[in-house]
Amino acid sequence: MEVIKTKIEGPLIIEPRVFGDNRGYFFESYNAREFAEKVDSSIVFVQDNQSYSTYGVVRGLHFQRPPHAQAKLVRVIQGRVMDVAVDIRKGSPTYGQYVSVELTGENHRQFFIPKGFAHGFVVLSETALFQYKCDNLYEPSSEDALAWNDADIAIDWQVPAHLINLSEKDKHHGLLKDYDSPFVYEGTKNLE
Repeated sequence: MEVIKTKIEGPLIIEPRVFGDNRGYFFESYNAREFAEKVDSSIVFVQDNQSYSTYGVVRGLHFQRPPHAQAKLVRVIQGRVMDVAVDIRKGSPTYGQYVSVELTGENHRQFFIPKGFAHGFVVLSETALFQYKCDNLYEPSSEDALAWNDADIAIDWQVPAHLINLSEKDKHHGLLKDYDSPFVYEGTKNLE
């Protein structure tokens, strides 16, 4: 697998080696040893989740507060999404900034989102099947989120606002400027 750094320290794009021929394709979507060597040896994924969504659905910007914070490894099995990670680590030089990556069933890219980032995605295709691994179990009491349309973050969701489809819960999240983040930037990490 190839690991690609993004403009923000922490989130990484992962491109697996895909073997294809006239029958289709094969690739390892996750290899614990290679992930530990190339990304983070402290991560142990304990929960897999999957969602199915239609065009314009925005899921996010979600995270769990410590001590139940989650790092995530996400990918699209079918369809096309724009996936987003927002830096919410106090003291980070990129606090409040986001990085996005297009994930599709064809490009097989994966996106690693470490703890200290709010995460969300928007479906750009008619439908999308989205899968992700988490390194901590879901804990409802630690669940938190930011508004998908926070003007200070200014995410270009690539879908007209009137076509955005949100859950009732995701319509009522607060703004980053009003949030006292429990995450603290710990300086540059060697990800080589």
